[in-house]
Amino acid sequence: MTRLIARACLLLALCVPADALAQSATDSRPVATAHDVAARPPALIVTIVVDQFSADLFNQYRARFTGGLKTLATQGLVYANGYQQHAMTETCPGHSTVLTGLNPARTGIPANDWIDRATGQEVYCLAAPQNALAHGRITDNGPVGPGQMTASTLGDWLKAVSPQSRVYAVSGKDRGAITLNGHQGDGAFWYTVGFGFTTYVEPGQAAEARLAPVAALNARIAARLATTPAAWTYSDETCRALEADWTVGGATFHAGVPPQRFAIDTSPFLDEMTLEAATELLDSRELGGRGVTDMLGVSLSATDRIGHTFGNQGPEMCDQMRRLDVALGAFLDRVARVPGGALVVLTADHGGNDFPERQSARGFAEAVRGDPDLRGRINAALKAEFDLTVDPITYGGSGLMVVGADNIALPQPLRSRVAAAAVALLRAEPTVAGAWTIEEALAAPMPAANASPQELSLMDRQRVGAVEGRSPDILLALQPGTTPGAGRAGASVAGHGTPWDYDRRVPIVFWSPDTAGQERYLPIRTIDIAPTLAQAMGVETPDDLDGRCLDLGLFGASPCPAP
Repeated sequence: MTRLIARACLLLALCVPADALAQSATDSRPVATAHDVAARPPALIVTIVVDQFSADLFNQYRARFTGGLKTLATQGLVYANGYQQHAMTETCPGHSTVLTGLNPARTGIPANDWIDRATGQEVYCLAAPQNALAHGRITDNGPVGPGQMTASTLGDWLKAVSPQSRVYAVSGKDRGAITLNGHQGDGAFWYTVGFGFTTYVEPGQAAEARLAPVAALNARIAARLATTPAAWTYSDETCRALEADWTVGGATFHAGVPPQRFAIDTSPFLDEMTLEAATELLDSRELGGRGVTDMLGVSLSATDRIGHTFGNQGPEMCDQMRRLDVALGAFLDRVARVPGGALVVLTADHGGNDFPERQSARGFAEAVRGDPDLRGRINAALKAEFDLTVDPITYGGSGLMVVGADNIALPQPLRSRVAAAAVALLRAEPTVAGAWTIEEALAAPMPAANASPQELSLMDRQRVGAVEGRSPDILLALQPGTTPGAGRAGASVAGHGTPWDYDRRVPIVFWSPDTAGQERYLPIRTIDIAPTLAQAMGVETPDDLDGRCLDLGLFGASPCPAP
C-alpha cells in the first residue's frame, strides 16, 4: 500500500506549481532534487494500434517512410519482432492484450464474436444490450460497452490513483476504441458512416453529453464532405506499378487507385479522420497539459479494411502506407509539443496475409484457398457414425461448434463424443495443421512466463487465447499459407486469424521526442506494453500480469522490478 501511495504522489507531482518548488529557507520540507524532476512521469501516454499492421508490412515499407513512421522507425526503441502470442489473431482479442498486460485467455476476449451455447446466438465481443448508441440508430455492431472484457486496463489503473487524469480513445472501429479506453476511461469514440464519430451511452447518461468532445469535429467533417466529397487518388505514384487484374472467387477485379468500389471506411480517409479526431481530443480536452498524466488511445483501422478488401501487396496498400505515414507525421508533430513530455507506443492487434491468388503468382506455392468441402465431409462422416439428422459441425464464433437443431449445443455426453470424433477426422486432413477440443486446450498448462513467443507450440498458442464458455468447441489451425473461404472480389479477398507468424508478428515501437533511436531485435509481446508503460508512469500494476516490464530508460523511470 505504501508503494501505491508513493506512486500516486509521483503521478500528482506535476500538479505542484513551479514557484512552489522554490521553497523558503525556513521551510523544513526537502528541496526537490534533479533526480526527482527527472523521474517525473510523462504528461501524456499515447497508444497507437494499427490494425493488421504486420511486422512484415512494417519492414517491407520501412525504407520508404518519410513521415511519422520514419520518425518512429529511426528515433524510437524499435522491437521489430513483437508478438501477439495467441492463435486467434483477430481485432478484439489483439486489442485486448495491449493495455491489460494479459493474454486473451484472461481478458475474456477470445475472438471478435462467439456462440452462446444455450441460445445458439452469436455474441459480439463488446456486446452490451443495456446500452445505446449515441447517434440514435442501431448501426455497426449494435449497442456496445467494455463489460465483456473481464480485465482492467492501464487507464483503469491510472484513474484509480489519479482520478483527475483523463483517458480517451478513438478508432475506426468500436472494438478498437473501447478496449483501449477501458472500463473507467472518459470516452471511446469510433467512426460510423453517415454520422461521424459516435460512442456508447450507458443507462442514465445523455447522448449529447457523451458526444460533446467530438461534436465540433463531426460538424466540420460533415461540412467538408458536403462541399468536397472524398476521392482516393494516388499520393505515391510509384504504387501505380502494382496495378493488375486478379480473379478471386470467379470474379475479376482491377487492383488500382481509386478502387472500383470506393468507400470512406475502406480507404486511407478513415485513418486520416481518426488522427484528426485524436488531435481534436488532445487539444479540446487539454490532454497532457493539466499537470497530471493523461492517456490517449488511437486505433487506426484502414490498413485492416484495405487488407481484407484488396489484399496487402497491391497498389491500394502501397498508397495506404504512404498516406498513413504522412498523417502520423502531422500527429506526432503535435504530440511532440506537449509541454510535460509524451511517451508514444505503436503496435498492431495482428498481422495479415495477401490473397492466395496473388501470392501463388509471386512464387508462394503454399498459398491456397481452403478446401471448400472439408466441413461437408466431416459432417457426413459424423452423421453416419452417430446417427444424426442435423449437421453437427457448424462455423461460428471464429471456430467450429458442435450443435444440434437450431444451433443449440448437443447434450452431453454426445457433444464430447462428437467433438472428439470430429477432431480425429480433422487431424487426418492434409490441409489441417492441428485440431483440438476446447477441453483439451483448457486442460493444457500455460506456457512459462519467460517462454519466447517465437518458440510457443501450436497448443501453447491456442491455450493463451482459450476462454471457457466463449471459445469454440473445436480449435482449428489450417496449414501455413491456407486462406479459408472462397473470397469475394469487392468484399473480402484476404484475411488473418491464424496462429502463424505472418498474423502473430507485429512491430512494437516506443518513442518520445527526445528518444535516441535503438533497434532491439529480441522478441517481446504486446502483453509487455502495459507493465512497461506503467513503470514509466509510476503506476502500480496488478500482481498477476502475463506480461513483463521492459527497461526503456525514458523519463528517468527506475529499472523494472526483478522477475
